[in-house]
Amino acid sequence: MDPEKRDFYLPPGSLEEKFVRSGGHGGQNVNKVATTVQLRFSPALAGLPYAVLSRLRTLAGSKLTDEGDILIVASEYRTQEQNRQAARARLQELLARAFRPPRPRHATRPTRGSKQRRLESKKRRSDVKKDRRGAGDF
Repeated sequence: MDPEKRDFYLPPGSLEEKFVRSGGHGGQNVNKVATTVQLRFSPALAGLPYAVLSRLRTLAGSKLTDEGDILIVASEYRTQEQNRQAARARLQELLARAFRPPRPRHATRPTRGSKQRRLESKKRRSDVKKDRRGAGDF
């Protein structure tokens, strides 16, 4: 199954949504309605494999809280439902990336041309420095 198209089953206790008032422009709507959604996902309660959990923590970056939860804040839309969908979509994308294992790196050797170019540039740099040394001794 393709990890990009995979549907994740998240246990009921692993997600928590909280609605708060948005900041910034918007006039009365911003001051009255709590449209910003704070989606808190607890990976420890989700029962994810260790490798996925470790990649998820790395990918989460600043969204990872001290308690180990992932906090996603969505406030780009004017309605709760649109912000809820945006936050869930971001979480889904983050999980899809965490489920995708990294491509293995295959060691390669430098080509003969790249070795020659490297040595030539080192030689040129050496000559420049050598010329400077001779100019300073009067």
